[in-house]
Amino acid sequence: MFKMPVGLYEKALPAALSWEERLAAAGQAGYDFVEISIDESDERLSRLDWSASEKAKLRQSIANTGVKIMTMCLSGHRKYPLGSHNPETRQQGLEILYKAIEFAGDIGLRVVQVMGYDVFYETSDDETNANFIEGLYRGAQFASQAGVMLGLENLDTPYVENLSKGLKIIEAINSPWLKLYPDMGNLAAAGYHPPDELRLAKDQILGIHIKDAMPKVIRGIPFEEGIVPFKETFQTLAEIGFWGLLGVEIWGDRHAGENPIAAAASARQFVDELVAAETWAFERSFERVSLSQMV
Repeated sequence: MFKMPVGLYEKALPAALSWEERLAAAGQAGYDFVEISIDESDERLSRLDWSASEKAKLRQSIANTGVKIMTMCLSGHRKYPLGSHNPETRQQGLEILYKAIEFAGDIGLRVVQVMGYDVFYETSDDETNANFIEGLYRGAQFASQAGVMLGLENLDTPYVENLSKGLKIIEAINSPWLKLYPDMGNLAAAGYHPPDELRLAKDQILGIHIKDAMPKVIRGIPFEEGIVPFKETFQTLAEIGFWGLLGVEIWGDRHAGENPIAAAASARQFVDELVAAETWAFERSFERVSLSQMV
């Protein structure tokens, strides 16, 4: 009856595909949803200014293929950070966040992932930290109006390189509309043990990014060629009772010569085996909870 939804990062597939072709390809590879990318390029940022008819066309593609867009990777804040020293840049970052939340509500997205960068191209300090928290607080207020969740992702700078730092921000803002969206590859690349970090974040996790990594390398590492302890990590997810969104984050242009759909399907099969083990462990744990304990 229950299902662990598994999604595919948009950049795993060729950029030249139309949205209907991209969603159909993800479905062909076995995925339940696609994660849309709003990165710092003008082309992808411009999606946030789509007209009502353009958004309607995307909703129709979702209906035609049966493959949803459930999450958004909002990395455009690298260029327009919420924590910037420049007030004009901060305002642009806040407008991007508002537009992303509005876009999510219009399309039916469940989660907008906010990158854990106070700044990226500037120097991080107490001012950028305070600015980021203020901007994210305002974003959480707007998200509550739209009924859209925000997921804070750990990344490759010291600001939010682990889940302990992310939890401090979550606690400071204290909004039910803001939780964590951990990336197990980023944790491992930064020198942290994903299972230990996930235990710390129990009950604060909306979804998980699944990818492999090497020390200080967070992109382009094929599954099982890096340092992420996948089996132990999924066992921990079962242990903490996680049952949410799983996003497979791979990049089609980083594996020359491979058929991107076949590569995506292979990644899906790899994750299927991990999910099957977690599902069994979770359901066994759930069976041990009596009705008297649940009411």
